[in-house]
This record gives sequence, structure tokens and C-alpha cells, in this order.
Amino acid sequence: MKILVINAGSSSLKYQLIDMENETVLAKGNCEQIGDKSTFTHKVPADESKNVKSLPCDMPDHATAIQVVINALTSKENGVIASMDEIDAVGHRVVHGAEYFSTSVLVNEEVEKAIEACFEWGPLHNPANLTGIKACQAIMKDVPQVAVFDTGFHQTMPDYAYMYALPYEYYENYGIRRYGFHGTSHRFVSAKATELLGNPEHSKVVTCHLGNGSSISAIVDGKCFDTTMGVTPLEGIMMGTRCGSIDPAIVPIIMKKEGLSADDMDKVMNKKSGMLGVCGTSDNREIEARAKDGDERAKLVESMLCHQLTKYIGGYAAAMGGLDAIVFTGGIGENNPQYRDRVCDKLAFMGVKINYDLNDTLKRGKEGEISTPDSAVKVYVVCTDEELMIARDTKAIVESL
Repeated sequence: MKILVINAGSSSLKYQLIDMENETVLAKGNCEQIGDKSTFTHKVPADESKNVKSLPCDMPDHATAIQVVINALTSKENGVIASMDEIDAVGHRVVHGAEYFSTSVLVNEEVEKAIEACFEWGPLHNPANLTGIKACQAIMKDVPQVAVFDTGFHQTMPDYAYMYALPYEYYENYGIRRYGFHGTSHRFVSAKATELLGNPEHSKVVTCHLGNGSSISAIVDGKCFDTTMGVTPLEGIMMGTRCGSIDPAIVPIIMKKEGLSADDMDKVMNKKSGMLGVCGTSDNREIEARAKDGDERAKLVESMLCHQLTKYIGGYAAAMGGLDAIVFTGGIGENNPQYRDRVCDKLAFMGVKINYDLNDTLKRGKEGEISTPDSAVKVYVVCTDEELMIARDTKAIVESL
């Protein structure tokens, strides 16, 4: 079975074609700036001669972008399949499913309406996700489409973890509650950690997905118990350009002092804050280099992030009543050993011990255990693979039809 995985953004479309017989990526790429000076990138891991690097391409809309992808996958020069008929199903990343979806689902008219109903919760992502689904439906009319939700994994949280201390009618009337995101990544890496633990019947794991967007999840027996992101991906730990959790009273104070509208303030918190707001860049590689050179703002960012990580991991361990493993994943989690060093050092009181030399070697696609044999808590670096998780869900649903 060959599955096409689609991640449609407002002006982009990432894709992977995966052969599920051995879970091999046959091709992957990205359509960028759809609608304006579009470019197309295509990579074939098994044959680099078929790669296409940032080719200017006329893509006025997502439907055209999907056709460009299909053309590349089936072309004699760059292709990996003989025809579109070899694509057995399409799996779509959908960011927000609210309380409608706790698992991945086969797309039908009701599912589309529910995705549309979540536009207010995911205004930047859900409309694009639905556009990608419709574009695929138009071109591949008889091919099953599956929606995999970022929020789905977190629907197992108990009410005392997802509720906010606001008037209860806001939840009843508007659905104001914690939903969480990066669920596909948390599900993938926590399952890998459980395997590394020897598949025990009971497990308590904290997964740290750290990148431009970051979130932390507490997972008990493979199910989400709590997570840092909330109604939107803004809540939780400091991120590349997002502020994370702050005193809510700051919002009206800044709005009054700066004369900002609600939309202006939303942009400040989502696009101008976080690492960018504190030290002027959201590029963690640049922050790391500047910190080594003594830049105080860059050093402040690193200390803030390590402090927040330690608080959440320690707090989740207390809330779960114990901790078997900590997992680091995502661009920063997989590639920045010094964050892992500092956080694990602060958690030494819990019996966390890591092998510093081994930890320093795990980056750029390498993964494994970094804790010592006598560590009371196992610590792993796991390379996340959300596309493979989407493909696995899609395969399971299609095979059950």
C-alpha cells in the first residue's frame, strides 16, 4: 500500500509518499508560496538524481499544487510511481478537531463540516487543511481521504486537566477548554519510549516536543493525561515567536499602553514574542552561537527555556505520581544536547542521570537512550515522524473498510 501524506498550510503544501510495506519514504517535497511566486521542491531519498530544488512553478491554488505533486511523482524524470492509480489513500494533517474527534477518521461530508466548524479555533491551519482535502478529492475522486488531528491524542485528558477556572458556561457555550497540539508527534515518540521501556503494562512518560512551536505532554499508560498547549497553540512553554503562558492581565495592560487592537495583541503574542521577542531571533542555532559568545539576551533565552522545561517535567511527574521516562524530540529537542544536559541536571533530585558524552553525540537524526544504567528515570532522544504516524493511521482505517 502506498499512502500520500499531505500537510497543507495557508500558502504551502508539504507531502510524502510512503510505501507502507516497509514504511519507506519514496518521495517528499514542498510547494511554497502558493498563489504568489510559487516554488516546488521534490526529493527522492533512493535516487538524488531525481531531486528538484526550489523550482519556480505556477501554483495559483492548492488544487494546482496537488496536481504539480502528482505530476512529479509520476513523471519519467523525477517520479517514483508509474501512475496516480498506485496511490491507495491520502492522509491529511488537520490541526484542530476540538471535541469532535478523538481518533483519526475517514473523510466524509460530516467530517468536512466538523473541520469547518473548528475554523475559529485553528484560523490559520484548518481552512488550509480542508482546502488540501478538497483539492485531493477533486483530483483523486475514488481515493480514500483520512483526516489525522493534532488535537485527537489529547482527548483522553481528564476534565480537571483540560478545564479552565472560568465561568462554566464558557465551556458549555463556546467550548473553551484545553485541547493541546502536536498530538501526532507526542503519540509517536511516547509509543517509541514505551517500546524502549520494554512495553510495561503501566508507564508514566513526559514527552518534550521542542522546536519553533513547543509543547510538553504527560502520558500515562500510553494515553495523554495533560499537555501544555491550550485552546490554541499559544499556551505553555516559550517558543520561537510565541510567548507561551503569561499573566492574562498583561494583555489588557499592553493593549491600553500601546493602543493595540485585539488582533494587534494576538499578533504580538504569536508572531513577535518568545525567543524572537527576548533576543531578536527565533533561530535556535543562532541563539546557541550567540550565547557561547557571551550574548546576555541569548543566554537569558536558554535559561528561561531550561527553567520552564524543568518546571513542567517536574510538575507532570508529581501530577502522575511518578515518572518512568523523559523523551526529547523536535528540532531543538533532537539537536540541542546542552538543553538536555541542563534540564536533566536540575532533575537529579528525582534520580535522573545522563551520560554526557553520549548525549553530546545524539543530534542530526541520531536517537537513543542518554540516561545511565543506574538512572531512576530513563531519558531518550527520539526523532519524531508525524508523517509516518499519519500514514499508519490512514493504512489502518483504509484496511478496515
